[in-house]
Amino acid sequence: MPTIDRFECSRCKTAIPANGPQTLCPKCAGSLYVRYDLGKLHGTAARDAVAKDAAHSPWLGMWRYRSVLPDVQPVTLGEGWTPMLRSRRYANLYVKEEGANPTGSFKARGLGMAVTMARHYGIRKIAIPSAGNAAGALAAYCAAAGIEAYIFVPRDVPFANYVEALTYSANVTLVDGLISDCGRMVAERKDKEGWFDISTLKEPFRVEGKKTMGYELVEQLGWEYPEAVFYPTGGGVGLIGMWKAFGELEELGWVKGKRPKMIAVQSAGCAPIPRAFEQGAQTSEAWKNAATVASGLRVPKAYGDYIILEDVRASGGTALAVPDQEIVASIKDWAQNEGIFLSPEGAAATAAYDRLLANGFLKPSDRVVLFNTGAGLKYVDVIAEAMNIQRPSSAA
Repeated sequence: MPTIDRFECSRCKTAIPANGPQTLCPKCAGSLYVRYDLGKLHGTAARDAVAKDAAHSPWLGMWRYRSVLPDVQPVTLGEGWTPMLRSRRYANLYVKEEGANPTGSFKARGLGMAVTMARHYGIRKIAIPSAGNAAGALAAYCAAAGIEAYIFVPRDVPFANYVEALTYSANVTLVDGLISDCGRMVAERKDKEGWFDISTLKEPFRVEGKKTMGYELVEQLGWEYPEAVFYPTGGGVGLIGMWKAFGELEELGWVKGKRPKMIAVQSAGCAPIPRAFEQGAQTSEAWKNAATVASGLRVPKAYGDYIILEDVRASGGTALAVPDQEIVASIKDWAQNEGIFLSPEGAAATAAYDRLLANGFLKPSDRVVLFNTGAGLKYVDVIAEAMNIQRPSSAA
């Protein structure tokens, strides 16, 4: 594993020593990236060693990429190396099934890495605002690491997220509001309570966990890029992490060709990124009265919106919003015709794929990967309500 060379600000490019925990850039409050000296890993021989080493490693999942991750003892529950499912109807479409992760979502990657580093740095209390799945993931990894978790979620969070966080013995606060209100409460109390704030893009290691999705999809496609990647975008750490991975892969000489178009997908009920993209803006404006069946996309303003927009534009991709009725219809369509129970966020991506095929932005011959960021079963209460499904009453 490489040692960390430095932290680097995503905005002003300031280099910061990596000899202790960091949150944001001290100069401009930009999100930080972890930078390594990757010179010794250059070339296909080092790349091919990844799979060979993984076959003999006691560490599973995303830690197969330990050669490009921090040199630490991981807190792992087997996160990562999720299936790449080929569509039965679209010859060149693949679904990256992140619902196969521990706690049933992609959040296991970022929070598994962030909690690993928190333990490494001796941090004992962690706080997070969450729209849902991050709550369960943080609670699980903190339980595994022996760290106290303080979680703030909207009162109408999917019930599974609330139950799992409580079951892992996290300290859970239900908030009358959105994730932005939860984040404000964490910021107001963290110093007094002695919490380390692990909010989206306010520390550098969740990106490191999420970047493994980029390494995985490239390896699973034979170390080649697809033409496009669809990513349901709330806070956007996964999209940002994959774009970072692609840069590292090219620096390492592990992949050839043109990077994929990055497609940021949101719900029409909370679409600050598509609006900013269409307006040509560098940052987004907070979305008012955010409401959507896809709780993970109910993020009125992402802290790293400037990075999301920059990466999407650099890729030649796009950002679009999908109405909730199309999301719900796509959940049912993919369950019936593909045998995949999508999360609402994943269904936003499948619905967006249909739209971009129809308008010619993509061709059926384009190889595309879209992310189902969580298991549909974690949303049964939300989906049942959206589909008007009720438990039958007992027979008279």
